[in-house]
Amino acid sequence: MTDSATPARDATQTRDASRVLIFDTTLRDGEQSPGATMSHAEKLEIAQMLDEMGVDIIEAGFPIASEGDFAAVSEIAKQAQTAVICGLARAQLPDIDRCWEAVRHARRPRIHTFIGTSPLHRAIPNLDMDQMAERIHQTVSHARNLCDNVQWSPMDATRTEHDYLCRVVEIAIKAGATTINIPDTVGYTAPRESAELIRMLLERVPGADEIIFATHCHNDLGMATANSLAAVVAGARQIECTINGLGERAGNTALEEVVMALKVRHDIMPFTTGIDTRKIMGLSRRVAQVSGFPVQFNKAIVGKNAFLHESGIHQDGVLKNVETFEIMRPADIGLNEANIAMGKHSGRAALRAKLADLGYELGDNQLKDVFVRFKALADRKKEVHDDDLIALMQDSMANTDTDYLQVRKLRVVCGGGEPAMATLTMVVGDAERTETRQGDGPVDAAFNAVDAMFDHHATLQLYQVHAVTEGTDAQATVSVRLEEDGRIATGQSADTDTILASVKAYTGALNRLKVRREKTAPDSDAKQVSMYSH
Repeated sequence: MTDSATPARDATQTRDASRVLIFDTTLRDGEQSPGATMSHAEKLEIAQMLDEMGVDIIEAGFPIASEGDFAAVSEIAKQAQTAVICGLARAQLPDIDRCWEAVRHARRPRIHTFIGTSPLHRAIPNLDMDQMAERIHQTVSHARNLCDNVQWSPMDATRTEHDYLCRVVEIAIKAGATTINIPDTVGYTAPRESAELIRMLLERVPGADEIIFATHCHNDLGMATANSLAAVVAGARQIECTINGLGERAGNTALEEVVMALKVRHDIMPFTTGIDTRKIMGLSRRVAQVSGFPVQFNKAIVGKNAFLHESGIHQDGVLKNVETFEIMRPADIGLNEANIAMGKHSGRAALRAKLADLGYELGDNQLKDVFVRFKALADRKKEVHDDDLIALMQDSMANTDTDYLQVRKLRVVCGGGEPAMATLTMVVGDAERTETRQGDGPVDAAFNAVDAMFDHHATLQLYQVHAVTEGTDAQATVSVRLEEDGRIATGQSADTDTILASVKAYTGALNRLKVRREKTAPDSDAKQVSMYSH
């Protein structure tokens, strides 16, 4: 069920004053979060999920950053069914031309160009106010000559002098911009200021009532959602956001938070979106899995604890009337409320139905593979919970770039004051090898055994272990992030054997690094160019 009565999505203009456009930048600004680089196939998958969920505009990437980024934006533009597909470009003609080349095949293309307008950012290209104003006119005009849907952003707008901000916004509108985005690039502003800034622009800038104002907030002070909603109340009609609030530093406005806030508090914010909120949880889980950034347990809307009650008073109240302590229902965001117990006696039909409830639609061949793994897990656990199944699915979808390294068998001996010893059998390319290595602990020993069989120069940036459920038989989800020559790759795996899950996550990340090393344009290029974006 969508949140909006508006059937068609037009991201250039919206004549419905209550309609708020959702602009998702998970694939662009979200991917700038260190370590969150996604593969080409993962970007296409996430873009399709965003389109199906009802996102109005998908910012698919930064086409001039690298050949890989260009290819991803171009392919997303071709496959999009309904959403506007947007590419980012700096205020330079080659950037804009490259962006247009990538998005031009979309049913609804958009060029998004930007330049930093605050005193701090004007100093970077060494432009005075007049020179920057001329650059804005030139680049926005050029973009509009290519595409009739142009968005312009004054980077660091919230720290730009108000008179100058009004001047350059007017220039951009006259040059043909159809959307003006007002970024809080460093998460500096507060809700009252966010609202006042939008009101000021609407009141002072000629032509402001003919275009869409957007808000793009960062969460450095924890106010991104509040600032975005305040801007909407003041007159902005587009929110730029990411799934799970993924993004640089403390992240961006979280899509799930603003969408559900508008849905739940429609009484004081009478606005609608086109988002099918039942798809939120599935997207949240997939983005967390491919990015390697787990969602914190107490994260609003999509956190593991968002709908859990432990206090006796709360439990009693919820049992009598769920509305006493829940302002929304789990089903609203796609969480399954059915209570089907899964165990070693469950069949394929029950597994398919349960996975469908959790948002996973499987073909027969995929179900066959997952069922084998489910049975193996059920033999080791007394009860297989929903979270176990989610971890099982995420593990089956993870580390699929290549199977150059495949873990076959692991034996670890540790304790008694002696160094840990790991004996690992692994397929490396086409050959099976076995190595035994010591380490400071079982994980270190196992990783040393991997290193003995596969030569690399990667350094471990992150190693995280999360228990999927409670109990000594709980699965562990392990996330590993590696860096090699500026390339960053993540691997993830789940198993009741924590050491085995660690090795699988480690080899998964190494597999990805191998693929990226072989590419002519490494993903790190995108990081280096896009660091100047808003």
